[in-house]
Amino acid sequence: MDGVETYKDVLSGKCPFGGDRVGGAQATPPTLEQWYPDRLRVETLHQNGPQANPLGAEFDYRAAFASLDYEALKSDIRQFLTSSVSWWPSDYGNYGPQMIRMAWHSAGTYRIADGRGGAGQGLQRFAPISSWWDNGNTDKSRRLLWPIKQKYGSALSWADLMVLTGNIALEIMNFPTYGFAGGREDAWEADNATYWGPELWDPTNVKSFDEMVNRDKRWRGKNGEADYDLENPLAASHQSLIYVNPEGPYANGDPMGSARDIRVTFTRMAMNDEETVALIAGGHAFGKSHGMVKADRIGPPPEIAPIEAMGLGWHNPEGSGAAEHTMTNGIEGSWTQNPTTWDNSYLENLFKFEWKQTRSPAGALQWEPTDPDAPRTPDAHIPGKSHPLMMMTSDIALKTDPVYREICEKFLSDFDYFTLQFSKAWYKLTHRDMGPKERYVGPETKIEDDLLWQDPIPPVDHPLIDEADIAALKAEILATGLSVSDLAFTAFSSVATYRNSDKRGGANGARLALAPQSGWTVNRRTLPVIERLRGIMAGFNGKAAGGKKVSLADLIVLGGCAAVEEAAKAAGTATPVPFVPGRMDTTDALTDADSFEWLKPLVDGFRNYVDPSFAEITQGRVAPEEVFLDKANLLALTAPEWVVLTGGLRALNLNHDGSRHGIFTDRVGALTNDFFTVLTSMDYEWKKTDGAGHAFTLDDRQTGETKFTATRCDLVFGANAQLRAVSEIYAGRDGQERFVRDFVKVWHKLMMLDRYDAKRNDAGAPKAA
Repeated sequence: MDGVETYKDVLSGKCPFGGDRVGGAQATPPTLEQWYPDRLRVETLHQNGPQANPLGAEFDYRAAFASLDYEALKSDIRQFLTSSVSWWPSDYGNYGPQMIRMAWHSAGTYRIADGRGGAGQGLQRFAPISSWWDNGNTDKSRRLLWPIKQKYGSALSWADLMVLTGNIALEIMNFPTYGFAGGREDAWEADNATYWGPELWDPTNVKSFDEMVNRDKRWRGKNGEADYDLENPLAASHQSLIYVNPEGPYANGDPMGSARDIRVTFTRMAMNDEETVALIAGGHAFGKSHGMVKADRIGPPPEIAPIEAMGLGWHNPEGSGAAEHTMTNGIEGSWTQNPTTWDNSYLENLFKFEWKQTRSPAGALQWEPTDPDAPRTPDAHIPGKSHPLMMMTSDIALKTDPVYREICEKFLSDFDYFTLQFSKAWYKLTHRDMGPKERYVGPETKIEDDLLWQDPIPPVDHPLIDEADIAALKAEILATGLSVSDLAFTAFSSVATYRNSDKRGGANGARLALAPQSGWTVNRRTLPVIERLRGIMAGFNGKAAGGKKVSLADLIVLGGCAAVEEAAKAAGTATPVPFVPGRMDTTDALTDADSFEWLKPLVDGFRNYVDPSFAEITQGRVAPEEVFLDKANLLALTAPEWVVLTGGLRALNLNHDGSRHGIFTDRVGALTNDFFTVLTSMDYEWKKTDGAGHAFTLDDRQTGETKFTATRCDLVFGANAQLRAVSEIYAGRDGQERFVRDFVKVWHKLMMLDRYDAKRNDAGAPKAA
C-alpha cells in the first residue's frame, strides 16, 4: 500500500522524499560573512585573480593599447561627444560635460592614506562604486561609450577609455589638457575588500540605500570644532559621495563649514589648496547639475535594479526620464552662460554677484544671483528657454574661505595661469594612482616632465655592475660583520613601503635613507647598515673603471640577497637569490616628505611592529592582524606568499626591535621552517600575557615552561584556518626545501615590485641578472 501511495505521489509531481522547496543557491546569504563577520578574510588577497580574467594571463594590455590607432580613437570620441541619442540626449548637444564628470568621479575615489581608489581599474563599473548616489547616471555615460569600447575591443580598457574621454571632452571645449597616459588595466570583478566607511544600509529597504549619504559615523566632533577629524583611511566626507555634500555639511548651506570639509577631503585625496580650487573652478566651468525630480521618485541604483533594467539604475519616471527631466544629485542649473566653452566666467560670476539661497525642483539647497539683471544660462534642451545662474554651497565656500578666496582672485587676474594649474591638477587627478612614468603608454604621456607627486627617480646614467661586481660586492658586504638579520631587515624595510594600490614606495630610489622614512621608529635598525653600505658604495664608485657605479638602492637590496643566501646555506638548503641591478638613488628635493609620511605603517606584522598609539587610534575596532592582512594586500601577496614570507622573516629575526616574538627557533639567522613546525605543534599551548590579547607565551604542555613569546601577528598563522592550511605545508616532513624555494621566490618578487623599468619575461615577472 505504501508503495502504491508513493508511486501516486511521484505521478502527481510530489517528491516522495520531501525537500520540495528551494531556499537558496550558490552564495545565497547567509554565508561566512554573515555567520562569522569578525573572521579574517584572507581570501580577499585573491580578488581579481586570473580565473576572473577572460583575456588570459598571456594578454599584454600595454602592448595592445600601444598598437591601436590612437588618432583614430580620439577622432571617434570627438565625433561621439557632439552627437546625441534619443534614449539619453546630450545637454547642449554636447556629451563633454557629462563625460568629464564620469572621468572625474572615476579618478576621484583615490585617497592618499592607503593609495586605494582612483581610475586605475575601471572600478566605477562595479559595486559599490557603481551604485553610490554621487555616481548617479554615470552608468548612462558608460553605455553611451559602449560602441567605441566595442569597436576597439580588448586593446582599450574601460579604465583608459573613461579618462581619455574626459580629456577629449575638455579639448573639444577649447581647454588645453596637460597630456594623457594609457596603460590602466581593467578589473574583472567587484572590489569586495576596500573599506569605504562604517555606514550600513538596510537590504530590506531599497530607499535606505539612498540614505547612506550620511557622515556621522566617519567624523569625530562637529564641523568647526577643534577636534573635528575624518577617520583614516577615508577621504570622502560622506558615504556614497566622491567629495563633499554640495549643499554643505549636514546639507545646512554653510559655506565656511563646506570649506572645512573641502580642505579635509581634497587633502586626503592628495591635493593642495591651489589644486583644489583649480579642480573645482575648472570643473564647474562646464555643463550643469541636474535636479528636476525629487529623490524619492527615483528608482534603485544599478546593483539592485530589476533584471530587465540590464544594469542601468536610477530609473526616473518623470516625463522621458532624461533631457529636461534629468535627476542626478538634486541641484539644478549651470554655473556659467557658456557651459560648453572654457573661459573664466565661473569665477567671474562667483565674485561679481551676491548670491542668495534657493531650492531646486528636487528640493536641494542651492544659490542664485540676487541681481535680477545677472546673465542667465541657456536651457540644455529647450531652445529659447533660459534659467538663472546657479552656485552650490561648495562653490560659495571658495569665496568665503580666505585662503581659497586669495587663490580664486589670482586665477581671476591671470586666466593663463589658472588654465595651466587646472590642466596640471586634472592630469594629477586622473594619473595619481598610475605610479612611475615607466607604466605610462601612448603618444601623449608627458614623460619628459618630473612632477613631484610622481615620486621621481633619476634615470640610470652610468654602466651597471656585472656578475663579477655583484659577487665581489656580496663578499665585501658580508665581510663587514653586519649580521644576516640586519642586512635582510634593511633590504626588506626598503621595499616595505610599496603599495600596489597606487604603485608608490619600494626600494628604488633608496628613500629609506631619506626623510621621513629614515626617522621612523620601525626603521631604526637600518641606520647603521645604511652607513656601512654608503662606505662600500663610495669605495666602489671611486675606483670602478669605465664610469661604472653602484647605487645605495642596489646595495641595500644586494645586501639582503646576500643575507638570504647565507641563511639558506646555514639551513642546509643552499640556493642562489636573484638580483637585478639598475636602481638609482633619488634626493630630498625629489621627495615629497609630507606625502611619504602617509606610507608610515600603523602595523607592520612582517617586522612585528605595532605603533604604540594603535589601541587609542583604532579604539578596538581593528585588530593588528587585520592591518597585517591589509599590508599583505598592498604588497601584492597571495595567501601562500604571505605565509612563507612571514615564516622566513621570523627565521631571520626581522622584528623591528630585535625582540624574540615569533622567533620559534634556536637557529636564528638560518632559513629553517622552524616557525611552522612549532606553530602547528600540539606540544605547546598559547597563553595571553595581557588583557588586550596582544601578547602571548608558548608553553610546553608537559612542563609548563615558557618556550617562546609571540604577538597576534604570529598567532594568526596557526589560528586562521586558511593560513594554517598553508603553514602545515611548510611544517611537513618535506616542507623545508619547498619553504626555502618559495621564500626566495617571494623575496625576489618583493625586491622587484617597483622595478617597472626592468625588462620582464613572458609571464610578467622581472628578469634576474
